[in-house]
Amino acid sequence: MTRTHALSPPRRPSALAIAATAALAVLAIPFAALFAQEADRPFTVKETGRSFASLQQAVDAIGRARGTVVIAPGRYRQCAVQRAGIVTYEAREYGSAVLEGRACEGKAALVLRGDGAEVKGLVLRGIYVGDGNGAGIRLENGALNVAFTTFDDSQQGLLTGVVPNARIYITRSTFTRLGTCENSAGCAHSIYVGDVPELTVRESRFEKGTGGHYLKSRAAVNVIEGNSFDDSAGSATNYMIDLPAGTRGRIAGNWFVQGRDKENYSAFIALGAEDRLHPSDGLSITGNEARFVPGLRRSSAFLADWTGERVALSGNRLAEGIRDYEAR
Repeated sequence: MTRTHALSPPRRPSALAIAATAALAVLAIPFAALFAQEADRPFTVKETGRSFASLQQAVDAIGRARGTVVIAPGRYRQCAVQRAGIVTYEAREYGSAVLEGRACEGKAALVLRGDGAEVKGLVLRGIYVGDGNGAGIRLENGALNVAFTTFDDSQQGLLTGVVPNARIYITRSTFTRLGTCENSAGCAHSIYVGDVPELTVRESRFEKGTGGHYLKSRAAVNVIEGNSFDDSAGSATNYMIDLPAGTRGRIAGNWFVQGRDKENYSAFIALGAEDRLHPSDGLSITGNEARFVPGLRRSSAFLADWTGERVALSGNRLAEGIRDYEAR
């Protein structure tokens, strides 16, 4: 006798399973929208969560307040002018957010004249303007902190004029393929700081200069510590450090190598060669190392001094052909 079995009807999904499926479908919509929004609005004000299509819109949204613009990974042909407030410009992933090829007001990728600013983890690249002063950052007012930022392939990296309230601190940043002396406005440099109260540069790298000086500063106090100045691939460069207005402070623990292609190889560091704005008595230059690229034989001064003031040099390790001090 053959037995037959009735087919069981399909089991209905439980109410819980239906609710879970519906919830997942709803959640998928905001995530898709979020990714689309980031592509269209990569500049987010951290404090409010609002995102914008342009960097300038995000900076303007902060206004006179204090805020942070977080920049999504990407390459942006954008620039911004900060007119007020205290703004932090921060890459969401350091080294992944690039501002390139555009200068606001014919000056820089970031033109800063608010109360203060901080730049963290950005790449500022390809800034060229007609007068030869295209910069990654142009500081016109307020204090400035820069960290983990790369200035690349531009006429200048950081440029300031006379800023009486500026204290500038730069750390763990890279200045590469910067500088020129080919324009009517005069030479541009990797860093060119005008008459400000204080400049500090620590644990940063200067390399592959394309003209001018690697670091030129008229600050009253300069603290330059633990940096590398690698001129081995430089072209038509001048001094590693130029302090043309005199200064106090410290130059300590830096590493210098002078390359072959120099417009001026007479000195590594120059002090007081132009307008004498500040006293240099007590400037300390200690614990640095300086050399030429391998195989290069020439004569150069580690410090060329136009001030005649009391400068303390000690513990500097200098290669053959480099004189410790030379009065000018």
